[in-house]
Amino acid sequence: MVQYYWTPNYQGATPYPSGTIYPGSTPYPTGASQTSSGTPPVASPVVQGREQSYIENILRLNRGKTGTFHFSFEHAVAAGENTIAIRGVVEAAGRDHVILRDIRTNHRFLFPMIYFDYAEFDEQMSYFDQTP
Repeated sequence: MVQYYWTPNYQGATPYPSGTIYPGSTPYPTGASQTSSGTPPVASPVVQGREQSYIENILRLNRGKTGTFHFSFEHAVAAGENTIAIRGVVEAAGRDHVILRDIRTNHRFLFPMIYFDYAEFDEQMSYFDQTP
């Protein structure tokens, strides 16, 4: 069985070759910069120092800003109740999830990004530098 997501604790067969860098991923230094064959790892195709404009990166840039975050789900608990809007702030965002804190109750939510529809912020959003 091959895992869908890579985890450092998985002891089975490696789903990806060692040292492979995929588009959109960032290589992390590990101290030893050589693969098992003694050659340096493959250079990253991503331009260093320039973040890519994926939703999770944009949410990360706007941590702590108040907004309304809209989510919808395939299966509803009750008829017509397959959407939710959270009024809160972004605490963290990862590749496949976002952690929001409701500003009224301080309740924290962990939502998978597959349910994310859009966000409305109360103030100017931070975004990446658009100059080439």
